[in-house]
This record gives sequence, structure tokens and C-alpha cells, in this order.
Amino acid sequence: MRTWTTQTTVTGLPGEVLALLTEPDAIACWTPVPFELIDLDTDRLMAGSRARVRGRLAGRTLEFDVAVLAADDERLALVATGPISIDVEYALRPAAGGSELRASVSVRGSGLIGRVLAQATDALMAAGALDLAVTRIARQLKPALAC
Repeated sequence: MRTWTTQTTVTGLPGEVLALLTEPDAIACWTPVPFELIDLDTDRLMAGSRARVRGRLAGRTLEFDVAVLAADDERLALVATGPISIDVEYALRPAAGGSELRASVSVRGSGLIGRVLAQATDALMAAGALDLAVTRIARQLKPALAC
């Protein structure tokens, strides 16, 4: 399993950042891997909620079940399970001028297809997809800016 992390300071208090991290329409603007929301059992991501998403990776259309493990002013943690498993955590803490945001993504796959898809996901992360996602989050938190 490979873990990718990045960190930055963003404007906005942790609660404001969490609101952006858990709003389905906003997520589509910053996510490191584009996806389509198929089903969500709540209006926004919250601890205990479940979602189903569809996206493309390595030329394949894939679906994942997403379980939200935590969603509070300190972190958003979720796991997406499908042909590969992706553990995601966005940790927040107050900082001068806003919040410190630390993003972490771990990817694992088993079997031939799972290993190939995990490697493709790792390649996206190595190419800066997680850094770009955090940059997009920071941009969305600035007043009057949308995705």
C-alpha cells in the first residue's frame, strides 16, 4: 500500500473547510480523481453516511462504495471500496489566517486488475493530483471564487 500526503494552509476556519469537503457539488470541483455521484444517503458527507460513485481510471469505468468514517472540524476520513481500496483523510487544525489542511490518500489493490488500477492511481498521485486537489480546495475557499 502506498500513501500520498500533502499539506497547506488555507483561508477559512476548520468548520468552513469541512463544509467544502463534505458538499457533493463542491467535491466534484476539487477531487483528485473525477467521479460521478450515483447515490448518497444524506445531503452531504457525514460520519456514517454511504455513497456510491462512478469514475474512469486506466481506461475503465469503475464504481466504488464510499463509507464516511469521520466528518468533524478536525477531519474528514473515508474509504472507497471497489476494484481497489482508497483510504482518504483530510485533517484540519486552526492556523494563522485560516486552517492547516493535511491530505492523505492510501491506495491498495489485489489480484492482477487491482494491482494495475492501484498503480494507475499511484501514477496520478505521483503526477501531482493530490497537490492539485488541495490547491483547488484553497481556491474555492477564497471569497467569490467557484470551481
